[in-house]
Amino acid sequence: MVDAALISTIETAMQRRKIMALALPMIILAYLFYAAVSFDVLGVASRARMENARILLSDFWSYKVHVTRDNRRGRVTSSLDGDNRYSFGPDWVVTQGDITTIDLGGGAIVTYDPAGARMIMPGYGTVDIVSSGGKVSVTAPQPLPDWISVSDKRIAVTTPLGRFNYTKSKVETFRYFAGWELFFFTFDSPLHGKSLSQLGSLALWEPRIEPGQSNLALMAEDFWSNRLWHHGEVVWALFETMLMAFIGTVSAAILALPLSFIAASNMMPLRAVRFAMRRLFDFIRGVDALIWTIILARAFGPGPMTGALAIFLTDTGAFGKTFSEVLENIDEKQVEGVRSTGANGLQRARFGVIPQVMPVLMSQVLYAFESNTRSATVIGAIVGGGIGLLLTQAIQTQKDWEDVCYYLILIVLMVFILDWLSGLIRRRLIKG
Repeated sequence: MVDAALISTIETAMQRRKIMALALPMIILAYLFYAAVSFDVLGVASRARMENARILLSDFWSYKVHVTRDNRRGRVTSSLDGDNRYSFGPDWVVTQGDITTIDLGGGAIVTYDPAGARMIMPGYGTVDIVSSGGKVSVTAPQPLPDWISVSDKRIAVTTPLGRFNYTKSKVETFRYFAGWELFFFTFDSPLHGKSLSQLGSLALWEPRIEPGQSNLALMAEDFWSNRLWHHGEVVWALFETMLMAFIGTVSAAILALPLSFIAASNMMPLRAVRFAMRRLFDFIRGVDALIWTIILARAFGPGPMTGALAIFLTDTGAFGKTFSEVLENIDEKQVEGVRSTGANGLQRARFGVIPQVMPVLMSQVLYAFESNTRSATVIGAIVGGGIGLLLTQAIQTQKDWEDVCYYLILIVLMVFILDWLSGLIRRRLIKG
């Protein structure tokens, strides 16, 4: 017969497991509900401005031409992304006296006149704006749609064909075009507007544009010194970011290696010394690199070297811990073999320990370098160095979001390349 006590124990255990299986999901759901209430998730969702998000996303892959009239002076200018250095006269903007007509395509027409401005939208009607007595009034078919925003001082119209803003001081119309204008050559370059085939023929056989310089060298120079996209500065910023990560990672590895021998139980017989070194590692790596960055920036001032020091401090603690754990798992037979030759402690470490652990240590260092390259982007935004600084400046201006997209693409490509290279080196090290 089956023991009744055993049956009771099994039933109790199964009942406990059922309760835990139900209680754990309920605890998780309760915590998620608490987090949603604490962080006001519904409030954040209600305050979200999806129209702004769509505008910013469209700015990632397109550029816009600003047609601006200064309402005080009456001067009308057309420029790329509001940069007056690149003013020009598009054929879809016609100015006759005090009246400017802007053709946005698809039947949408914007007109500037001395009394105000108006926008004709196909399928809706005319939005007529008049400025009087320091206030802006609008006449349009009612009810007003969501894509028209009206206040006493500003009127904004956002459509797929373009955007239109009217204030007391100025009126602006934005027309979007796909692509990144002037990415290769600016208006002041003799190569601007040439097709790929024309550039190819110029590089291969056509006469030189500049007598003292080959056409290929002229292309490289005009691209590198592009005054709108600043390719040369961006490449240097990427190099500065990688250099920041490299200096911090390698310096930390060099310092952590001898210190890890002190923290390893099979290398340091004094328990108190091991305990002190391990707690030191815990303290250093317990403080995030961003916190070290802020502290060091106050102490040494901004700059890429401050970011490298922050990475150095954090990685010294991380490497010290991982290196000591690797040392504690070595094969003691190789060390005994070196000892049998009469080698001293330093020689045993050099010829009996280092050859065993070096592939693993190098693999860890390479992985940390790859990770620190991403961290250096954020650190650079704090200390004012590298691609992180350019990215932060582009985001803060809220004007050239195609620059933000450009920097993000370069950062991702940099991470991809470093990940591939470090993975290749790690595989070769591990396989010997």
